[in-house]
Amino acid sequence: MNPDLALLHPYPFEKLARLFSDLTPPATLKPIALSIGEPKHPSPAFVMETIQQQAKHLATYPSTKGIPELRQAIASWLTTRFHLQAIDAESEILPVNGTREALFSFTQAIVDRTDKPLVLMPNPFYQIYEGAAYLAGAEPYFLPCTSDNHFIPDFDAVPAAVWQRTQLLFICSPGNPTGSVMGRDILQKLISLSDEYGFVIASDECYSEIYFDEAQPPVGLLQVCAELGRHDYKNCVVFHSLSKRSNLPGLRSGFVAGDAQLLKPYLLYRTYHGSAMPVQHQWASVAAWQDEQHVINNREQYRQKFQAFYDLVNPHLPLTLPDAGFYFWVKTPNSHDDESFARLLYQHANITVLPGRYLGRTVDGVNPAENHVRMALVAPLADCVLAAERIVLLTGENNVPR
Repeated sequence: MNPDLALLHPYPFEKLARLFSDLTPPATLKPIALSIGEPKHPSPAFVMETIQQQAKHLATYPSTKGIPELRQAIASWLTTRFHLQAIDAESEILPVNGTREALFSFTQAIVDRTDKPLVLMPNPFYQIYEGAAYLAGAEPYFLPCTSDNHFIPDFDAVPAAVWQRTQLLFICSPGNPTGSVMGRDILQKLISLSDEYGFVIASDECYSEIYFDEAQPPVGLLQVCAELGRHDYKNCVVFHSLSKRSNLPGLRSGFVAGDAQLLKPYLLYRTYHGSAMPVQHQWASVAAWQDEQHVINNREQYRQKFQAFYDLVNPHLPLTLPDAGFYFWVKTPNSHDDESFARLLYQHANITVLPGRYLGRTVDGVNPAENHVRMALVAPLADCVLAAERIVLLTGENNVPR
């Protein structure tokens, strides 16, 4: 077996199952899952209809590069959404089976393991970044994200010696789990650092379409490249998905876009890897990328849930609204760490949340994700309100069990 497999941590939800293994939640209370970021809003009916209409393609081997219509639909969406001057659907876009597999496989294709490589990532982070780095023969380097820096890494604190060994930098904006959005100034700085040290920037933007102000969508990496006149997107790639944007996690559909010089060998890797998207899913994706009204409606549902949850819970358990995304990153009450608070909510309220420490790593004795929990407001509005009411009962003044 590959010895690097031994470096992988159990996935966060395996840890969560172990944490709850000795508990029995109240049978009289409906279970409410705020732990996993799986959208629960209805999938667009027109997407499901498209899959049925294209079922004849079940007898067709799909192309790894994808049908031209899908790449063109993605190019049109990117150009409009991020104000790009142009992006080449032929060489600068690849469809993928969701961002999870793409983030992992891209790392395998990019990293040169012969040169003691570093892969930089935020801490806390999406666990695929770390696993991808280890199995590519690289060393993860964790950049702490705390409330002091609005949960965005302090890139100025990274030593030059670290940048010199860096081959790949993962960023996530809006962030998972914190919901923080990187501004233009930070992205410009990272592009400049990439030019100086030669590393690739992989920007995970799968939450980019869930935000609160219709007039201020999160800025993207390719957008900043275009504003700088870098229309070749040198050393910059972005990852997008229909899972969150369109409530289609089971479609496993997303894309990678950016530097054609990186995507050309990555396409070769994917061809050998056998990761082509089924043709009927590609046509369904065309329909999803070409429609914005269902995305606007989706955002409105999240706004309602966040406002209702915040209004109920915040007087009792301090909350900070995220910049974007669908997570609350919540500081636990003083009498509880993140694991004991998660146990409390499960045992007494039949609510599951994810302890923050499962999403972070300890560096120099500190795990910046400890004493936080991630709450995903993916359930229907009524369930989110019900969860909020139960949390209030537990966390009201003098009510938190020890």
